[in-house]
Amino acid sequence: MDSLQHLNPVLLAFLFSSMTWLFTAVGAALVFVNKNPSRRFFDSSLGFAGGIMVAASFFSLLLPAIELTEGKTPPAWFVVSVGFIIGCLFMYILDKVVPHLHLNLPESEKEGPSTNLSVSYLLILAITLHNIPEGLAIGVAFGSLKFPSSGITLAMAASLAFGIGIQDLPEGMAVSVPLRGAGFSKWKAFWYGQLSGVVEPIAGVIGALAVSFFKPMLPYALAFAAGAMLYIVVEEVIPETQRAGNTDIATLSFLGGFVIMMVLDVAFG
Repeated sequence: MDSLQHLNPVLLAFLFSSMTWLFTAVGAALVFVNKNPSRRFFDSSLGFAGGIMVAASFFSLLLPAIELTEGKTPPAWFVVSVGFIIGCLFMYILDKVVPHLHLNLPESEKEGPSTNLSVSYLLILAITLHNIPEGLAIGVAFGSLKFPSSGITLAMAASLAFGIGIQDLPEGMAVSVPLRGAGFSKWKAFWYGQLSGVVEPIAGVIGALAVSFFKPMLPYALAFAAGAMLYIVVEEVIPETQRAGNTDIATLSFLGGFVIMMVLDVAFG
């Protein structure tokens, strides 16, 4: 880890968010060995991903934002609330303007503007939307390394990226497997599955650039990323895990994901 200390924070954001893209690709590659995983497996995987996202939102984003603004003007509650609300509104607007279809839902429940896109592409867009706040969170964390007073260390930023990467594994599979079931070849299903993760390094670089050149924006950006991720969890991840009667396994998986991300952050923070 020490060998990375001298690298530019924007470059680090790109490298680590690209790592999460690789995790997505590994998950998508499962289409070659497992054509029809059970809905129970899908729900437990999504629950696990949701737990990681919630823990990352608090321990890696909101808590540092609060610590950065304690005792300052404007007060911490104002800064964190504004950033958080803007992050939620950002994802709400994207949810309304981008056509998409959440996992395991019938075509009649597609969201966003009316479109003639096939179910397969609507599914890809849904996962892509999911990955935007994750990439931003990684970018903001690494961008903050430019300011030692942020309290965020390289180990903390790396653990955030690793945690998000872990939960990207089932997301890659969640795209490629349904595409395979819809008649796509294995290679084409894999290609589109990993492609859903390409937005993460893009969002990561944007997030790092935004905060590394404008320090006062940092606590707002941290809270923004947290709000965006929690919006996805509440609006998409949790409801999807509850539809097929797998409430217990999804809940336990959620708690497991939360604990793993909490341990990563506390151990390396």
